[in-house]
Amino acid sequence: MNREKEAAVLSVRDALIKWYQREKRRLPWREEVSPYRVWISEVMLQQTRVEAVIPYFHRFLKALPDLDALAKVDDDFLRKLWQGLGYYNRAANLKKAAVLAKERYGGLPSDYESLLSLPGFGEYTAGAVASIAFGQPVPAVDGNVIRVLSRFFADEENSASSAFRKKYRRLLLETIPHDVPGAFNQALMELGATVCIPNGAPHCDCCPLKEGCLGRETPLSYPVKPEKKEKTTESYLVLLYYNRKGQLLIRRRPEKGLLASLWGFPMVPGDTPLAFLESWSEENGKPASFRGILCRHRHIFTHKIWEMSGVLMELKEDGAGENEVLANFSDIQTGYPVPSAFAPFLKETESFFVHKKFTI
Repeated sequence: MNREKEAAVLSVRDALIKWYQREKRRLPWREEVSPYRVWISEVMLQQTRVEAVIPYFHRFLKALPDLDALAKVDDDFLRKLWQGLGYYNRAANLKKAAVLAKERYGGLPSDYESLLSLPGFGEYTAGAVASIAFGQPVPAVDGNVIRVLSRFFADEENSASSAFRKKYRRLLLETIPHDVPGAFNQALMELGATVCIPNGAPHCDCCPLKEGCLGRETPLSYPVKPEKKEKTTESYLVLLYYNRKGQLLIRRRPEKGLLASLWGFPMVPGDTPLAFLESWSEENGKPASFRGILCRHRHIFTHKIWEMSGVLMELKEDGAGENEVLANFSDIQTGYPVPSAFAPFLKETESFFVHKKFTI
């Protein structure tokens, strides 16, 4: 690693940490620090804004206050706790890691390499927990850190490459202070989240690194990213089977794949003729009458888009197949983790039931 870059980081390191101690936001996982709380917060904060995470963090810690509770939790209860945060495999990995940590280490291990061996612990999460909770001098390189450093050094290399991240991880490994590694890592992340921001012009006048920043004149040129691939679009008919008792049929999705093991609705390709739905339902053990299109919804995932039309299908007889249940809305809302992709259909169907004066 270039010695000049090491010297540049060392020259601003103390100013950065002092800035953090003075300006850091008051967040619940910072007010009371423990390995478990740090870990849960770091996982929740992946792909999710701080403001959105705070109520989920409080709710999660109230229901599952420690590693033992997490290791024993019912899978559906865990998914329900996570509902709204998205990326549900994060929740599944939390439980897997809790079980393995208890079996292998008797709790969360304190060293970076052992943390890295647990499900869901990549270099960033292991580094964050090891440094913040256990005082280990290891870096935690996330998107905020990459943005700060790429602007500070006006780095024109592709920031999405693994070599780019490895380069800065090595740099921080050489320059992280051994007495306050957690504060240093959090200072870089905090700077990226609140000053050297991702969307819009950064607040350079408030930045403790401004004097040495090579990218200050053109900060929006960094980090350099490859062009995003165009998302693929898939079209579906979402079959909303209901009965006159005010019950809605929901189905558990497969254990692998998108929205794995969560609850949703039967779906067929969007180009399926509406006239075919009654015979298709009969063949699949759910004789029902087509009652029209209720609503349409577009849901955007990381790499694809679902264009969905909710189709009302009134059941001629009650009955649910394998991995299916007929349930009223209060039971669905309290007992079944339904991802946000299907939430609009739940809302619109509930309004339809109210209009029809069904019991919900």
